[in-house]
Amino acid sequence: MKDLHNNIEIPSTAVLAPVTVSTTQTLTDIDLAGANSCEIEIAVGADAGTGLSSSHKIVFVLSDSDDGTTYTAVEDADMLGVEDISSGTILTIDATDEDNTTYRFGYVGGKRYLQLVGTVTGTISMPMYIDVSKGHLLDAPIVS
Repeated sequence: MKDLHNNIEIPSTAVLAPVTVSTTQTLTDIDLAGANSCEIEIAVGADAGTGLSSSHKIVFVLSDSDDGTTYTAVEDADMLGVEDISSGTILTIDATDEDNTTYRFGYVGGKRYLQLVGTVTGTISMPMYIDVSKGHLLDAPIVS
C-alpha cells in the first residue's frame, strides 16, 4: 500500500500569506531541500478590480534552479496539472469564472529552488495565498 501520510511535509510552507494582490509578486528561493517534489497551491478570491479580462489579469510563471541564483523556466515534463507550459507559465487568471478558485500543481523537476512570479497586467485586486507542500521526502517519515 502506498503511504502519503509519511511522505509529505505538513504543514505546508506559506510562500504568500493571505493578502490582497494588486501588483506583481515575486516569490523567490522556495527551498525544496530534503524533498524530490512538491505541490503548489494557489488560492484566489473574487477580484474587486475593474474585472478580469485579457487586459486585467495575473499570469503565474514558475522557474527552477540548482543554486538559487540562476533560474530557468520550468518545462512540461517537470509539472503535473498543467496542460501546456509556455515559457514557464503555469496559470493565467483573466476571466471572472477563474477567480474564487483553488489551483494545484505538482512539481517533479528535481531542482532545489523554485521561483514563482505572478505578473499583474492592468488593474486587479484579488485576495490570495500560495503555499507549497514538499513531497517524496528523502528522510521519511516526517515527525511533527
